[in-house]
Formats: sequence, structure tokens, C-alpha cells
Amino acid sequence: MTPNSPKPRSARELADWVRDARRATEALVADLSGEQLMGPRLAIVNPLLWEIGHIAWFQERWVLRHANRRSPIRADGDALYDSANVPHDTRWDLPLPSRGETLAYVTMVRDQVLERLEGRTPTGEECYFILLSVFHEDMHAEAFTMTRQILGFPAARLQEHKALGPTAGPLAGDAEVPGGTFLLGSPPDEPFVFDNEKWVHPVEVEPFAIARAPVTQAEFAAFVDDGGYRRHAYWSEAGRRWRESESAEHPVYWRRAESCGWQRREFDQWVPVEPHLPIVNVNWFEAEAYCRWAGRRLPTEAEWEVAASTEPDPRGFSPHKRRFPWGDDPPTPGRANLDWHAGGRLDVGALPSGDSAFGCRQMIGNVWEWTSSDFLPYPGFAADPYKEYSQPWFGTHKVLRGGCWTTRARLLRNTWRNFYEPHRRDVWAGFRTCAKR
Repeated sequence: MTPNSPKPRSARELADWVRDARRATEALVADLSGEQLMGPRLAIVNPLLWEIGHIAWFQERWVLRHANRRSPIRADGDALYDSANVPHDTRWDLPLPSRGETLAYVTMVRDQVLERLEGRTPTGEECYFILLSVFHEDMHAEAFTMTRQILGFPAARLQEHKALGPTAGPLAGDAEVPGGTFLLGSPPDEPFVFDNEKWVHPVEVEPFAIARAPVTQAEFAAFVDDGGYRRHAYWSEAGRRWRESESAEHPVYWRRAESCGWQRREFDQWVPVEPHLPIVNVNWFEAEAYCRWAGRRLPTEAEWEVAASTEPDPRGFSPHKRRFPWGDDPPTPGRANLDWHAGGRLDVGALPSGDSAFGCRQMIGNVWEWTSSDFLPYPGFAADPYKEYSQPWFGTHKVLRGGCWTTRARLLRNTWRNFYEPHRRDVWAGFRTCAKR
């Protein structure tokens, strides 16, 4: 058994998730050429041909080989696809199988996992590792959309893709949140959690005011137009070093057009910057600088989780924590922009039925949100079997919360912690601000 092995789910549900995750993986690369599947050698992407094989290898490694003690399907699988031992820069030079061979391997692994689920209830251990492999694949599906944006490929056309909804405009103002003792993190009865959420523990939170909505593109454009990237006072020393090394003068996928002002690149298309969409593809340093310009600050991850998960109470906020901002029911397209349903971001004023108890909107979905917090272990941290997931990144990454339009709904909850290095601009990340104390 594994730490916090979930209660066995039905074999049908697990099989459906395995199939669904693999369909998404295949759809996200189906239209790409062999040259595009390799792509340029960049520090922030993998060759997609390698990444497809890695997803299948990971599932085989944990579900078939570890949980079911099977022999490897490919004798060279570990040498090719073990991300803990295959250096990133070498992945373009590996003797990777052809596209056809890779997809055949992907299918073989999926089918053998599905065979294990036929006519029987999975054990808690099997359930844990199947869920681990599905969630791992879901995270790579999001990475595939990031890669397509970075490299200027066309937007993927997924079955889930629907037309963008009507404009909803901005959402101004702050939510006033009381202070008190808050239980940060995940409770032990959560069906599945990654190790960095373990476990719930008390922290003291002072009263604070947090924006009801993320920062919009119009608000961030005002910072850019006011010379925000050129004024040293708004940037930390580390932020200035990053900005100067990149010669950054505006968000990474923006450009100035004489005819229509700011434009942004959406995959392979240039479009006018929409004023009420949340800013995206800005890094932690850019978010920090904007906050200094605006006389605001980033929330801590504890403040973010309080605003997302608690309810007003005569004593401050209630001890009960909601699993999602709106309550304990799972996400729907009417509450959260996830699963590629909208085909992109929505205005920050959209989806009021997804508000938290304090009136904060879109705390799940649309864009990831940077917090001020370093990614550190919670008290008593112990690594789960997939030891490379969290522990190597403590102290060097910043915490993001909430999910984005390409995140799978089944992956998320209010306690979910994402983490990236502060210089990364390729993440589907924006931010919301807090009033200074």
C-alpha cells in the first residue's frame, strides 16, 4: 500500500479516466509534423515525441511494473524516458522510436492497464498508482498546450473545445477577509493528494483585503504604458537581473501595433489585446513589479486558500473548508473555465456562480495565480513514492494556485499547489492582488 491510498474507485471510472487522458494526449499532437514533434532545443520545453513516450513510460513504470510487478515492455524504456535520470538537454539526441512506434507503445501500455481493470475492483494500491498516472498525464496535457503556444503552433482542436462565451467585462473591488487560525493544506480524508499538500496544519492569518478578480490585460497594459518595465523602483534586485537578461519591456507574447495598440499572440494568430481578459504569461517578477506600481501586493498562499475555501462566521471565518470556492460539488463549465471548454480565457467578470463565499471570482480555472509564497514543505513532510514530484523543487520555486483553462477539472481543489521558478513566463499564469496592510 501507499501513503494515503484512496478508497478503491470503480473499475469503470478508472478505465474511463485512463482512456480520456490518453485521448487528450493524442489529440494535442495529432496535427503536428515530425519536425514539430521534435521542435527546437529550449530549456522550457521537451521534444514532444519524447514527452509522449515519457507519459506512457510513467504509467507503465508505476501501474504495471511497480503495482503489478510486470516486466518492462521496452528494454530501453528507462534509458529513454526516465526524466529523473535523462538530462533535459540530451532528450533531443536520444535514439527515440519513430512516431508510429511511439504511438504503438502508448497504446500497448494503455491497453495493459485497462486489462487490469476488467471484471475486478482495483486494490487501494492499484487505484493510487492509476490515479497518479492519469494526473501526471493531465499535467503533461497542459504542458503540451504551453509548448504549442511557446513555439507558435496552431491551437489544438479538441473534442471539448467550444466557442468562447459572451463578454462579461471587469469585476472591480476587494473582498474583506477576517483573520484567525486557519487550517492550511489537505485533510487526510481527501481521496488523493500529492505529497506537498500533506497535511492540514494551523497557521495564523491576519485580516486582509483581496481583489475579487485577477488583474486584467487592460490593467497590466496601464503598467506597461506607464514605463513599468523601465522603472527600477518597481523591481526587486532579482527581478531587475531577469528583466535585463531578457531585455523585457512588456509581456512575452505582446507587441505594439500602430493601427490598434497592443496585440498578443494566441498560438499562431495575432489578435488585439482584450481589455477584460485576465493577464496571462507573466512571471512572478512581473507580477511583483506590477504590485509595487499599483501600491498592492501578492497574496500569500495561506491568504489565497482562506479566500477560496472558508465562509464568513461571527468569529471571523468558519472552521469548515470548502473543497472548491463555491462549495463541495465538482466543477462545471458554469462555475469554472477548465478542460479547454471555452477554448481560451474568459473575461474576469464571467462565471459568478463560481464565486467563493467572500465573493472572489475564478479562483479555480481561467488562469493560474502567482502567490508571494516560496514553495516549501508543510510540517512533517514525507515524500510519496514518486519522490521527484515535490522535494527537489523546495526553496527554488514559487507557489501558484487555482488552475487555468487548460487544466483538467479532476485534478483540482482549493488545496492544490502548483509551483514554478519565478522567471517562467510560459505558464498559463496571471495573478490577483491584495491591499497593503
